[in-house]
Amino acid sequence: MAVFTGLTLIAVGVLLVAEFRGVRTGVWIAKPLASSGFVAASIASGALESSYGRSVLFALLLCWLGDVLLIPQMRAAFLAGLLSFLLGHLAFGFAFAQRGLARGPAALALVAALAAGLVFLRYCEPHVPAALRTPVRVYVAAISLMLACAAGTAAEAGGSAILLGALMFWLSDLAVARDRFIAPGAWNRLWGLPLYYGAQLVFASTVALANR
Repeated sequence: MAVFTGLTLIAVGVLLVAEFRGVRTGVWIAKPLASSGFVAASIASGALESSYGRSVLFALLLCWLGDVLLIPQMRAAFLAGLLSFLLGHLAFGFAFAQRGLARGPAALALVAALAAGLVFLRYCEPHVPAALRTPVRVYVAAISLMLACAAGTAAEAGGSAILLGALMFWLSDLAVARDRFIAPGAWNRLWGLPLYYGAQLVFASTVALANR
């Protein structure tokens, strides 16, 4: 797994440079490479050896597709990428549930995540085109559910890494929304991309823990 983790980290560094310099060719090369790294890392960790691992791999592949779809910066591609990530969040939630869920902590986390999501929507929605508001609301619900499942799994099965990854993923989505709707700029990607790719690598690493 270390080789593919290194591949992702190096590619993310190149991606950040390309984003700041506005080199779209560099983005097209570095972003798929970075995302392929976390997919390969999960396979190297034994993703094919357990139902949890296969579910995580499926979620990571959906994220890989979402990453590629967001590169063109076109509305149709953005919507397709949004759908891919939404399904990815749901797939992660399903994967976490396979390891067991403590209902109380999951419910509390869901309430907290939805409350935070509503606060964010109040801040974000005035900047979101009317046609995208419903998809964005559904997406917020999906990431809240994913985070709640991660909290429930952490409480039930001791998967603290899962909860860490889910929190990082949730925060990285804020960077994407801010960049897309509120204040576009490479600075959003400076903190959003490391959080996102770090989250995927954390998820990939949990596959090995589940196989022990």
